[in-house]
Amino acid sequence: MKKFRFQWGAFLMFVVFGGLFFILFGRILFIQMTGQVDGKELAKIAANQYEKHAVLQANRGAIVDRNDVPIASDTLSYHVVAVLNEAASKNSKRKYHVVDYKETARVLAKYLPLKEREIYDKMKNAREGAWQIEFGHAGKDLNRETVLKMKEELDRKKLSGILFVEGKKRFYPNGRFASYLVGFAQKEELENNLTVTKGKMGLEKTYNEQLTGIDGKVNYQSDGWGYLLPTASKQITEPKDGQTIKLTLDKTISNFVEEAMDQVEEEYSPKKMMVLVSNPKTGEILAMSQRPTFNPMTREGLTENWLNDAVEQTIEPGSPMKMFTLAAAVEEGKWAPDDYFKSGSYRIYDRVIRDVNVDGWGTITFMEGLQRSSNVGMAYLLERIGDQKFIEYVHKFGFGKQTGIDLPNEAAGVVLDNYPAERLTTSYGQGSTVTPLQMIQAASAIANNGVMMKPYVIDQIIDPNTKEVLENHEPEESGTPISAATAKEVREILATTVTSENGTAQKYHLENYAVGGKTGTAELPKTDGKGYMSGPGNYLYSFLGMAPIDDPQLLIYVTVQQPKLKAGEQGSDPVSKVFNPIMENSLKYLNIAPDDEQVIPVKKVGDYEREDAETAASLAVEDGFQTVLIGEGGKVTKQIPKADTKLPEDSIILLETKGDTTFPDMTGWSKKVVLSFMNLSKLDIRINGEGYVVGQSVTEGTVVNKKDPIVVELRTPEQQYNKKKSNEDKEQNEEVQIMGG
Repeated sequence: MKKFRFQWGAFLMFVVFGGLFFILFGRILFIQMTGQVDGKELAKIAANQYEKHAVLQANRGAIVDRNDVPIASDTLSYHVVAVLNEAASKNSKRKYHVVDYKETARVLAKYLPLKEREIYDKMKNAREGAWQIEFGHAGKDLNRETVLKMKEELDRKKLSGILFVEGKKRFYPNGRFASYLVGFAQKEELENNLTVTKGKMGLEKTYNEQLTGIDGKVNYQSDGWGYLLPTASKQITEPKDGQTIKLTLDKTISNFVEEAMDQVEEEYSPKKMMVLVSNPKTGEILAMSQRPTFNPMTREGLTENWLNDAVEQTIEPGSPMKMFTLAAAVEEGKWAPDDYFKSGSYRIYDRVIRDVNVDGWGTITFMEGLQRSSNVGMAYLLERIGDQKFIEYVHKFGFGKQTGIDLPNEAAGVVLDNYPAERLTTSYGQGSTVTPLQMIQAASAIANNGVMMKPYVIDQIIDPNTKEVLENHEPEESGTPISAATAKEVREILATTVTSENGTAQKYHLENYAVGGKTGTAELPKTDGKGYMSGPGNYLYSFLGMAPIDDPQLLIYVTVQQPKLKAGEQGSDPVSKVFNPIMENSLKYLNIAPDDEQVIPVKKVGDYEREDAETAASLAVEDGFQTVLIGEGGKVTKQIPKADTKLPEDSIILLETKGDTTFPDMTGWSKKVVLSFMNLSKLDIRINGEGYVVGQSVTEGTVVNKKDPIVVELRTPEQQYNKKKSNEDKEQNEEVQIMGG
């Protein structure tokens, strides 16, 4: 029998490993029971390792015109990244980093505003160990077309390492269009390295909170390498796009404004210009622009002046103020157009007031004095009204206080009322200050039969996520300073400033429409505030006019400061070259019948909504209209124009139903009808030109969907005539060549 020997080594191993087992078992049991490791919740650690999230970027709200045409919106953009670290291609047959620096730089230089050498140096001299680099501003905000061309050439030449990171940028498709009103937004980098787009000026800044969207996110579970687990579910929080700001501006009328201002700026190089166009019956601002201006995409042209001159700057208005002095005299029964006064000069205490013609025109009637824009005539008229009574009318017309427009930093101007001389100079527009917006508001009372309309530029604010209208601005009266009879008489008198041989506004005559208004040549205060400037062209020239004068549909105020006039030219030359094309083209665009045309009989549109499409079409035809169906048929859910609208016979009525739309023949349609069709159908229609439809990229009868872009070509009657004439001349020349050959 062998003697038992105690194995100390084995015993010690048993104790050690047994102890470790019990410690590990106890630790596992503790973790299972408490769910914690070192005081931290295990679930949270796992979530941090395996749960991922991605940001779903919200769109900044769009700014659109009255017809939903974009003025400012978000669009896709890209920035270039060059991956330099070889580790990006580790364990891969394919290269993911830049290998050929020289050839890559050569390709990128074709598309980026950088020289080939600059690009090469940026990559070659990058910080040691850097994973990737970017190319600053030059490599950002690239459009899709540019990126596709770059990518195609890089792939063709088998160049690796260039990535295009998708993002969003603020897009202003109309360039310098109403830039001081719209303003601009730009990206800012936050502390967490995220970027956000912020409004810096104009409507973009004022309505930044409403325009800013709320980003969404996606939460999902992944494995250790970041791949989505097959059994994992995704939690999605949808992004909420910023609110849509719908303006009263009309893009077409605004384009007329920009074109006219560009031409005058090129010809006369004025120090400043400003144009306001409004609907005097509603107070809607249809166009607002100024010079100098800038491109909101690039900020090119932006100076230290960030003010919207029509709203935030005050001026001495000059002679356009005389129309309100005239209105006060007519309303008070003090206007006697055939009475006489001695022109030339007028003394008030120790001060002498003079006409622009210092020697005067002799003894003339008050009507001729108004037509010649006589300051002395206003002085004698003020005697009849009474200077205190006149100041009451100045305030009734809204001067000296804000209009209350839905724009920031509105100035109020100052009505000088301390001394008789100040009240006198105010009667012809000197001394007291106003804003251009106040002039437009005050003149609306004359154009709108005595009812003064508050100007506004925001039509609606809409939540694009729910289509809910959050704010809906309606026309609002701001007073009735004069009667309808007075307004009519003042309009008739103002028309004579254009038609009379003595009138200062003869250059504002339009071939097709009767215009009425008042010219202005206001003195400019010296920069030191001591007196006024003198010398050729050192004035603020202006015209405040309306048309058609019997029933004004448009009110336009134009100012041109210190233009470089040629020998023999007057201040009315550059101003009329702005005013005339805007008024003429805008009235035609709005389908306002010219004065010499016969009055076309109109018919009232019926209520076709909720009717079956076939029934509605039959009823519309019986009423004397044509119909165009949007959708497949069934009940009519909406119609344009609305019931009770008065239209000429054979006008088009749009009937909306559900389903896909069969595209019609749009030939001859006005832009207004095309825009209405686009808004109802929600089709991607791209309008090229102005006037009436002459061509379309989709044939009649094609069933179209909302993703297919459709191009519609428009031409004005003048363009169509010129093209036809050109074709006829070409055909005639070809015939001559054939005969000669």
